[in-house]
Amino acid sequence: MANVTFSSPTMKKDLTVYAVAGDTKTLLAVAKANNVQLEFECQNGECGSCQVEVSVLSSKTPMGVALTEKEKTILRLAGKITAQQIEDAETKDLPPPWRLACQFVVRDEDILVKF
Repeated sequence: MANVTFSSPTMKKDLTVYAVAGDTKTLLAVAKANNVQLEFECQNGECGSCQVEVSVLSSKTPMGVALTEKEKTILRLAGKITAQQIEDAETKDLPPPWRLACQFVVRDEDILVKF
């Protein structure tokens, strides 16, 4: 199980929910299932409206999660991640701070999601 904490100035308070690790649900699906008003439009990684900042809430090394090609393109063009962060994600399994909620699959680690 993973704890996912959603935090936004548009919310009255932060909300922490449980996500089942390994069920391949995206962060956007978890948000929708818990009535978190995360912005989204296309839901397939092409519009970039669901950009979120993700932080791992443990002292363990973060789990490497592959960026999709859509994420690389959208987040780089938006200035949210650098070419070096993309390379580090691919070669060192270091997750970048920004992701697309519709592409990010929740893993077995507690995370803070700011939007």
